[in-house]
Amino acid sequence: MSTALAVTSSDLVLAGPDRQTPGAHVFAPPREQPLETALAETHALLERHGYLVVVHPSGLPTPFLHRLHTVRALLESHRIALMPVALPPLATAVLVRQLRQLSVCDFSPGVLGAAVRLLTHYLYAGAVLGSVTGLDRVPVGLGAHTRSWLPGSRFAVLAAPVPELVRIGGAGADGEAALTGPQFATRLTVARGPLGGEWATGRLAARWRVAGVDEAPLPGESAAWWGTGKLTEFVAGIPEVSVLRQLVASVRRDLCHWCGLELIGDRCAFCAAPAPPDGGSAGRAAGRGTEGGAGPGPARAAAEPAGGGATAAASPPASASASASASAARQDDGPVVADPRGIRR
Repeated sequence: MSTALAVTSSDLVLAGPDRQTPGAHVFAPPREQPLETALAETHALLERHGYLVVVHPSGLPTPFLHRLHTVRALLESHRIALMPVALPPLATAVLVRQLRQLSVCDFSPGVLGAAVRLLTHYLYAGAVLGSVTGLDRVPVGLGAHTRSWLPGSRFAVLAAPVPELVRIGGAGADGEAALTGPQFATRLTVARGPLGGEWATGRLAARWRVAGVDEAPLPGESAAWWGTGKLTEFVAGIPEVSVLRQLVASVRRDLCHWCGLELIGDRCAFCAAPAPPDGGSAGRAAGRGTEGGAGPGPARAAAEPAGGGATAAASPPASASASASASAARQDDGPVVADPRGIRR
């Protein structure tokens, strides 16, 4: 059976990179859609595909979140996974696009659902802001708050995978501090706002050595997320479905002891049951990183529990020392993510 994807805003459905990339169902807010309609649409998706993964912002309004849980409960279906994501709006849309690409691969529903949290570690999401006085998603120092009041001030902010903030522009533009970029091949998606996208498409793209730049509309929730309407949002992510497929396939898979679905990481995306603490052989799923060709080897991926909770931040491996840290984490039975730089293409 296939797996359908759904989102809670049309802003989270970007144009696909090719005609083979399927779309995603958009749930309407409770004030715009009766419960009966939402139930009928969800039931039709389950009948057509078998399983449904709903990706929604972790800050989704409470009535909307209650609507999703109500639909799942009334249908008495464990075939619906509710996956909250704490990324900025444009990054969430890029993540959904990656999942749409992977949905045509031969991954089981449990693996595709758990891939939501895995792939968040490989998105470099940020924005160019005209002011950081209203920014509460990234730590802002007193100096940056003060400089926000100066005319023409601009800041480059990275929200994921680790928070960073630097001032850009001015007379010393050539020597300005740089945001930490990805150490693997990516493509940049830019949503231009009132500030324009020249810095992101020019200086940032060159520093991060991205393979190309795509333009996207600025999501309606971006201003609220970043605390200002004077912004341009950007995201660097892995564009090729073959690399995404090998990345997910390289992660060790187990069988959920409760619902029987495959899972990667520490929790089932559909029933929220924890993975076997030792990855016991009885619960280990077949394949274990052999699907999709050679990869960097088995690794544990952190999986978001169904039903709530923010995505945990983690720094992706970027050097040999990071690989050693990952090995130590495996010995401590902690979550580890795979390194896409080790994937042969």
